[in-house]
Amino acid sequence: MNPLRILVADDHEALREGLCRLLERQSGWEVCGVAANGREAVEQTKKLRPDIAILDMDMPEVDGLTAGRQIKRLNSTLEVLIFTAHETDEVIKDVFQCGIKGYVRKSEASVHLIDAIKALAQHKPFFTDHVSEVLFRKYFRGGKRIDAAERPLSARERKVVRLLAEGKTNKEAAASLGLSVRTIESHRAAVIQKPGVGTFAGLVRYAIRAGIISA
Repeated sequence: MNPLRILVADDHEALREGLCRLLERQSGWEVCGVAANGREAVEQTKKLRPDIAILDMDMPEVDGLTAGRQIKRLNSTLEVLIFTAHETDEVIKDVFQCGIKGYVRKSEASVHLIDAIKALAQHKPFFTDHVSEVLFRKYFRGGKRIDAAERPLSARERKVVRLLAEGKTNKEAAASLGLSVRTIESHRAAVIQKPGVGTFAGLVRYAIRAGIISA
């Protein structure tokens, strides 16, 4: 069998080396490359074609979430694990909305990292109890599925709304956030469907009411 090829990206050299040692102790696993920032991670993915990329969330030049999004566009079958020191509900939601199926806090690496890699190697998502709870709350309330129009905006959706409300075109917003124009259009359409929005002018009023931009 071919070895499981893993790319490790973290801007802290000591942590990066520790991860590599941990991973290479597993039979049949190989660290095929390392990167110190998100831009390097994307370039290494193009050259090395790993099976799994472990990305630190807070890397310079290009953060882990943006790098993960770009990597998934390069190869949709490649699995990404976000590895982070910080955990918020909004970050968790943003990670899984990008099609990334793995998320582990650095403080829980000794408990969850190997299991997460094993799950991703089979193209299965990996959820800790807290992540499962956050995702459950995102889509359900009181035992009923929450309609998309009722959901609060994610951090990424707020950025899209802010740029559009400030007068940026879909193409300009896409370039600013490292997203496709189609993704921007999708977010725009989702916000316009919310009660009381309906039009672009309504989107601007919504952004003001929500404190996303100033009047």
